[in-house]
Amino acid sequence: MERAAYRMVDANFNRAREAVRVVEDFCRFALNSASLSERAKQIRHRLSAAIDKLDAGRLLSSRDTLGDVGVGKTVEKQLERANLWDCLTAGCKRLTEALRTLAEVTRTEDRAAAEAIEKLRYDAYTLEKDIYLFSEPAEKFKPVELYVIISSSLPADIIFLTHRCAASGADCIQLRAKDIADDGLFAVAVEFVEICRAANILSIINDRVDVAVAAGADGVHLGQNDLPVEQARELQLAPLIIGKSTHSLEQLRSACSARGGYPTYVSLGPVFSTGTKPTAEPVGLDYVRDAIKELADTGVASVAIGGVTLDNVERVMQAGAGRIAVCSAVTEAKDPAAACRALKQKITAFKKG
Repeated sequence: MERAAYRMVDANFNRAREAVRVVEDFCRFALNSASLSERAKQIRHRLSAAIDKLDAGRLLSSRDTLGDVGVGKTVEKQLERANLWDCLTAGCKRLTEALRTLAEVTRTEDRAAAEAIEKLRYDAYTLEKDIYLFSEPAEKFKPVELYVIISSSLPADIIFLTHRCAASGADCIQLRAKDIADDGLFAVAVEFVEICRAANILSIINDRVDVAVAAGADGVHLGQNDLPVEQARELQLAPLIIGKSTHSLEQLRSACSARGGYPTYVSLGPVFSTGTKPTAEPVGLDYVRDAIKELADTGVASVAIGGVTLDNVERVMQAGAGRIAVCSAVTEAKDPAAACRALKQKITAFKKG
């Protein structure tokens, strides 16, 4: 029985290491997230440290690949994977299953090792959750190029502008209605979300996580003085796109450093002076350049915002911005739909060039 225990430990140790490597590589290459990749790597190293408490010679000498009755046994569609998401899911499940076996079997040999492995199992569950809460919204937000903000307290104007922008090239629209009472805000948010969903574009609610969740929006945008990102995640019923305003590298680093609380994207601005927030000091194109470099290995997306117009949008994109957010350049134009189309065409042409 002792040799059987070591065979089980050896097999599941290998299974867990292989599984966590899949998870680590998904975070590294698919999500480009150094923090999530590092957490997977730490699980791998901590697992090796726990198994090192056992007798390595007995562990290896117990291996009997040729005599293993399970070798070569498969079930239908066992190794079929439609995409990388399937690979991640399978890796996460194999990891926690192997850790459960290891925690139980090693307890017969070394209680301290078993307790360390049991903690790893719960850390693996948490990592799986954090990967999905980050990756699903990130994937939805990735195609965004033109992000329009509708800032109004008049429901009729909000609905009118939403229809125009949704049909004219906007990839994502944010509802910013700070002066509408909650019952009215909820009602207009529901209609706003329905319009966006029908046009297959993203709907974001400014500030109000509760309204975003209740109205079924794709996400919420939080300012520096709003609810922290990690608390907003606690309120979601399904993975939310969560944006965070930043105006400096210090704020940017703070937004991207919280464990499990990093946003889907950050806004960088105001790049230029803007009538939407006349008292805000412009951060300029240098901040856009510096922020893009800072975000390189975080997996967090960015949106340049503030005073962007048809005349200066190329300058912003030359600074490295891949997504542009506008408000008055579209919503205060004589023809919002035409303004939206012109901006989208210019952004698309710049990217193709």
